[in-house]
Amino acid sequence: MTDTFSDAPRNAPRDDDSGKVLDETLQGVYPPSEEMLNRPVDPALRARNEQQLRAAWKTPTGWRYWSAVNNSEVGRWYSLTAFFFMLCAGVLALLMRIQLAVPDNDFLSADRFNQFFTMHGSAMMFLFAVPMFEAISILILPAFLGARDMPFPRLSAYGYWSFLIGGCFVLGSILFNASPSSGWFMYPPLATEQEGVGPDIWLLGLSFIEIASIAAAVELIVGTIKCRPPGMRINLMPLYAWYVLVVGAMILFAFPPLIAGDYLFELQRSLDWPFFDPDRGGDPMLWQHLFWIFGHPEVYIVFLPSIAVAAMVIPTAAQRPIVGYEWIVLSAVGVGFLSFGLWVHHMFTTGLPSISLGFFSAASEAVVIPTGVQIFAFIATLMAGRVKMSQPVLWIAGALAIFTAGGLTGVMVAVAPFDWQVHDTYFIVAHLHYTLFGGMVFPIIGGIYYFYPFITKKKMSDRLSKWAFWLTFSGFNICFLPMHLTGLRGMPRRVASYPEAAGWDWLNMISTVGSFIIAAGILVFAWDLLRPKSRQPLTERNPWNAGTLEWSHDVPAEAWGSRSVPYVTSRYPLWEEPKLQERLDDGRFYIPDAPEGKRETIVSSAVDAVPQAAVPITGPTWCTLWAAGFTGGAFILPVFQMYWAAVVSGVFAIACVIYWLWTATAQVPKKPMRDAGLGLKLPTYVSGPNAPGWWGVFITMLGDSTAFASLVFGVFFFWTARPDFPPADAPLPDAVLAALSGLGFALAWGATVAARRFNRHGRAGLARGFIGAAVALACGAGAALALTVLVPGLEPASHAFPAVMCALAVWTGAHTVLGALMLLYCLAGSWFGKLTPRYDADLRNTTLYWHFLCLSGVITALLLGAFPRLLA
Repeated sequence: MTDTFSDAPRNAPRDDDSGKVLDETLQGVYPPSEEMLNRPVDPALRARNEQQLRAAWKTPTGWRYWSAVNNSEVGRWYSLTAFFFMLCAGVLALLMRIQLAVPDNDFLSADRFNQFFTMHGSAMMFLFAVPMFEAISILILPAFLGARDMPFPRLSAYGYWSFLIGGCFVLGSILFNASPSSGWFMYPPLATEQEGVGPDIWLLGLSFIEIASIAAAVELIVGTIKCRPPGMRINLMPLYAWYVLVVGAMILFAFPPLIAGDYLFELQRSLDWPFFDPDRGGDPMLWQHLFWIFGHPEVYIVFLPSIAVAAMVIPTAAQRPIVGYEWIVLSAVGVGFLSFGLWVHHMFTTGLPSISLGFFSAASEAVVIPTGVQIFAFIATLMAGRVKMSQPVLWIAGALAIFTAGGLTGVMVAVAPFDWQVHDTYFIVAHLHYTLFGGMVFPIIGGIYYFYPFITKKKMSDRLSKWAFWLTFSGFNICFLPMHLTGLRGMPRRVASYPEAAGWDWLNMISTVGSFIIAAGILVFAWDLLRPKSRQPLTERNPWNAGTLEWSHDVPAEAWGSRSVPYVTSRYPLWEEPKLQERLDDGRFYIPDAPEGKRETIVSSAVDAVPQAAVPITGPTWCTLWAAGFTGGAFILPVFQMYWAAVVSGVFAIACVIYWLWTATAQVPKKPMRDAGLGLKLPTYVSGPNAPGWWGVFITMLGDSTAFASLVFGVFFFWTARPDFPPADAPLPDAVLAALSGLGFALAWGATVAARRFNRHGRAGLARGFIGAAVALACGAGAALALTVLVPGLEPASHAFPAVMCALAVWTGAHTVLGALMLLYCLAGSWFGKLTPRYDADLRNTTLYWHFLCLSGVITALLLGAFPRLLA
């Protein structure tokens, strides 16, 4: 409990002078001179430093191994789990192809077939494509950046365990004949009216996985922005890091609309609130909009990471820097931006106005331009260099060929009249798989061959690689090329059987044969990946002679990541800075030791990568596993209508997270400054925009605000699509209570801001008083919000209007509870010395959260209290 600045030394930066103090610490020592970098290192000191690092970064052994949180272990678990789910989805595909091999087949019943294709698509999209990108990025991104680890290792571990639990729950339902059978897109009214728990498993299980995906995206975005090595300005980042940044942002804005849609969908399934029931004022088209606002960016979320892998393999294959670096970056950003304007591409046959079809058709054609720029840049790089064919290059070449074919059919289906003819036929199945297999599976396998020596210090087999490639490549074209003709001849998608007279039998038989050839190729690859290699010698350090930092890794492997965090001034430092490897190994760069036995990493500025702090990062714990398990219970138990058990599980999940945060994050350091090496002294604690935690909250709230905006979109959608919104005789939310609620949110926000300012100036008593007042005002605002819909007697099961009003109130009310808990956490931190005038990251992050919550609360109050009366 501290009321003054006595804990802040004169040379430690504060909110108001951090920039000035940091500038003073950098003078004369940053950037480092050649003389400083060439100073010899005492061998005894080097050995002592390595021993410190080895102890701090030691991976737990035995059963405690599963408490590990460092990126090298979590990334491997994540990748192998996603690969296992892909194999499961592939088995479902083979069973479906057996069913379709001959006419009038009864190998599978229609219901079982429907479950299989629903789970095949769901597993491939939600359990393989996006998670595999995040898994590989967690595994290799720190090495690209010369960093020790990701900024939030426990968040990565929590995301992995959540993914594993959710994936097993969703995919395991197929074993109990309880899977959803309405398609991976779950269109109402078929999905809303399906009996059994299948749709609930899909909605709640995949919502759980989506939250894990967003957590991983936050981790990757913050890692790319704040954990780059000193000197690696944003225009010097490896292209892979740029793609991670773009795709992470796309996940952040694409997944929340689906989460909002799942929220409405589950409210209809559980409580009969009729958001998608036309008889009670709902509209099933709202689900399609929310789903495809997610669904079409999802295609590019899958595609761009694979292009990122190609962007690293191709310069190495050509032994020259990539051609058109800036153009590739702009094109990747352009694809990400344009992908959000294409969702109606999937809704051309739903009866939308012609002007809408023209706009979205043009946008669908336009996205080809930045995509083509990237592919032509890769081809130009290969033409300008001297290419040596290798395992990765073979798979990347196959990917370019297949994806280009898929892109050509994509141009065709972007034309609305043609799409009307082939929509819901096997032509679309062929197009989808050419795009996703060529844009995802082939490049990822090529990337695995490329990065395998980095991950395991061994190489995969050249002979088995060629067998796997040619089997997969030929099998893919044998399977899916005929499907274009099958679709043009009229075979609809998602049918379990067909009559012999239709004339589709021979085409389906060819496709089935091709599917088994693909399976043979994937099995050869899987054997090459997983076969024992204990007798195989370790690979050389940089077997491909690449130019980027990940190939400066230690052989044999060390758990510390980068031996010392380097100073980087080029895009291909291993090619252009010949002494870099030696200096890294000698520990001549930054934080080459661990004097306090803690895991640390460098935090740098977002644009210029100027070092700002050397901060500790969290180590092994069981807490992330427990938190994921209880969070899973909160999502999974409602499927079986065990609502109170779900509430208890959610409370335990919150308790685990609070314990995790309290014991491991934003700790008051023993020493405010740290000798980072090369004469540079850096703070060991930062808050506000300099801190990764602040960025984590900011980015998370951007995603959360997108989900809230999707609910607001639902209100305006009903207003424009339904003439009875609101019904003439419907009771309206109480305007006075809504106004009081909005005022309460504004006052709670003001009290939170005041508490932060008083705390910063050392007036801890006043700060605690304002935190307490903010908690009381938040509770009052939440209560007024609940009464806004309860007092007038709104019945959400009667019509979509009261349903959407109540859904907004529930959403904002849940966020208010979280905001109050965050304030109470800060109050406890102030009482027990975790939150002080100098060390105030928790309160600054909470204040940032309340900026967003205040805006959401006021908008909710206006939508409940004022908007319906403007329509009346």
